[in-house]
Amino acid sequence: MVFKGDDESYDSSNRGNFIELVKAFARMNVNIEKVVLQNAPLNAQYISNKIQKEILSIYSTKVRKRIRDEIGEDGKFCILVDEALDDSKKEQMAIVISDICKVLGKHNLLVSNMRGQGYDGASNMRGEWSGLQALFLNDCPYAYYIHCFAHRLQLALNGAAKEVGLVWRFFSMLNNIVNFVGASAKRHSELKLTRQAEIEELLAAGRVGTAKGANQIRCLQRPGSTCWGSHFNSIRSLIDLFGATKTLLMDISHNGPTSQFRGEAESIKISMLSFDFVFALKLLDKTMRFTDFLCQELQRKSQDIVKALNLVASTKKELDELRNNGWNDFIQSVQSFCEEHDLNMPNMGARHTIGTRRSCQQRDCITVEHYYHIDVFNEVINYQLGELNTRFPDETVELLSLSSALDPRDAFK
Repeated sequence: MVFKGDDESYDSSNRGNFIELVKAFARMNVNIEKVVLQNAPLNAQYISNKIQKEILSIYSTKVRKRIRDEIGEDGKFCILVDEALDDSKKEQMAIVISDICKVLGKHNLLVSNMRGQGYDGASNMRGEWSGLQALFLNDCPYAYYIHCFAHRLQLALNGAAKEVGLVWRFFSMLNNIVNFVGASAKRHSELKLTRQAEIEELLAAGRVGTAKGANQIRCLQRPGSTCWGSHFNSIRSLIDLFGATKTLLMDISHNGPTSQFRGEAESIKISMLSFDFVFALKLLDKTMRFTDFLCQELQRKSQDIVKALNLVASTKKELDELRNNGWNDFIQSVQSFCEEHDLNMPNMGARHTIGTRRSCQQRDCITVEHYYHIDVFNEVINYQLGELNTRFPDETVELLSLSSALDPRDAFK
């Protein structure tokens, strides 16, 4: 929570958490009210930025002292280090090994008492020879390194998506759609109105039911750069708003204020209505349904380790079952989606070609269905399974399973 307010002037309706708390204490106690804020001398109100920072410093010192007291004189401890994004979206590590050692030394914490260290998977952090975890292991062989499970899953799915060209192009276009529609408050409002009219029409035709929380007017969600789960939310929002987004883009492409604006809307509309885009949209919606629950479980504050590991195994099993036996049901769902939104679906029995016009090459050996089934559907799932197996190796799974025996709940059952 922010301590300082944006506008701390006397006439402001919200002067920030610090001053508003002082005002609240003043209302509860007449003696306090007589000596604070406007009732105090101008040089003794103690609400300046400098004073607020000093108070925060006192708080943080007390918190650190309490943590240090809990560890005890010869207590064991773990460290966690994460990076932050700067304005250019570059990851910056604010703490380096010398600073970590300085902090530990200041609080009389010995590196030899370290029993765990957690960072991301970058080579300078997890590197076997010169990474941060290796340098600490030189001083303490018990400082086990664990790469955050949720971050591993994010990297696994992200890596798999980048390996298949059609999926990579899909995410690029998804960002373009969300940015174009969400960049303007007017377009955002028009999308909501279009969706509202669409829902009213569906209700009148009896094509959707009514219930508490059903048929909410949503908006397109932008996928986050560091949270893979947000990509699934973005995909789900576009599926729900596909018809409304299509109508909005068509309207802008015909009635936009400038030719450049109309052309951009037309270009985005053509890409969104292509079969490649729709196929990837439905495929990622399908596969990420399996991984989203796992992603949420791995980010729980209080985590059951064995349950999380079982979820990793069950997610792999579900993806494997989808690859081996799920094609027919999946392609039927894609066909239904195309029919619902009046989109053209290619002839699956036709020969698959690469390129267009004179550069077009005909691949006599495969059909269109073979391409989407084997080269895309299976390939995406194969990459996801491969990444999950690589980033959740048996050694780490065994270590965490064994460490679950140290859980004191239920008398170490």
